[in-house]
Amino acid sequence: MVIDRFVDDYDKVAILIAYCKIMILKNLRRQSIIGATILALGIFAAQSFSDGKEAKTSGSPAHRKAFIDGTGQGWRELTGEDFVNVNCDLETWTWDGGHGSCTGKPVGVIRMKKPIRNFELVCEWMHKKHAGNSGVFAWASPASIEKLAAGKGRLPDGIEVQVLDLGYETNWERSKGKPSDWFTSHGDVFPTGPAKMTPFPPVAPNGKRSFPSKRLTKGINEWNHYYIRAINGEVRLWVNGEEVSGGTNCSPAEGYLCLESEGSPIEFKNIRLRLLP
Repeated sequence: MVIDRFVDDYDKVAILIAYCKIMILKNLRRQSIIGATILALGIFAAQSFSDGKEAKTSGSPAHRKAFIDGTGQGWRELTGEDFVNVNCDLETWTWDGGHGSCTGKPVGVIRMKKPIRNFELVCEWMHKKHAGNSGVFAWASPASIEKLAAGKGRLPDGIEVQVLDLGYETNWERSKGKPSDWFTSHGDVFPTGPAKMTPFPPVAPNGKRSFPSKRLTKGINEWNHYYIRAINGEVRLWVNGEEVSGGTNCSPAEGYLCLESEGSPIEFKNIRLRLLP
């Protein structure tokens, strides 16, 4: 009987020990899971901070996306009524509301009625011919516009945002046997005439033209989207939703906004403007 009781007590102790082992293992497992989770979250947070810091310091394109559609407070649509012919023919530009069609001939510009300083502009453009050329002028100087209106010259002095078809580069490479090192078809920004600008990198060999950091332009008969921000002498360009080029220390930093006719048919639509302080 004593032996039986001892066996019963031994079984109870064994069961108790086994139970304790199970609880200890469960707690250890739970702590391991919690610890692993905390560790993973810590690594993720650290990586996110590191990535964010790196992107912020390096100007990662992922942090420069801004597909602005030109809607919201302060934005308005531009139509043919907002532009004045400077040195094009009367039939060079035709308008259907906010949709402008340009024959490209002769080379010249149309301008807004009044000079502007700080602004945001969005527009869509589409070349209708291989290797087409055009542009948007920010801050074209009034003096150069007066000369053009008097029949002297073809294009104004100011800051030009290039609107160039992919075929322009293709033709150059075919004729020269090598890629161009002084222009691209993907949103160059540069000063014309006596105008000045400190270009953002990458910079053309002549030190004046800001080359795009990415090649995002679409070909003929496809719509491209430009968002141009011009503030206090600084111009930045987004092509199809990503910032690619621009410059600062622009002179002039005020003037006419112009659309360019330069030899081939092109269309503009959804031209929207917001004036800034």
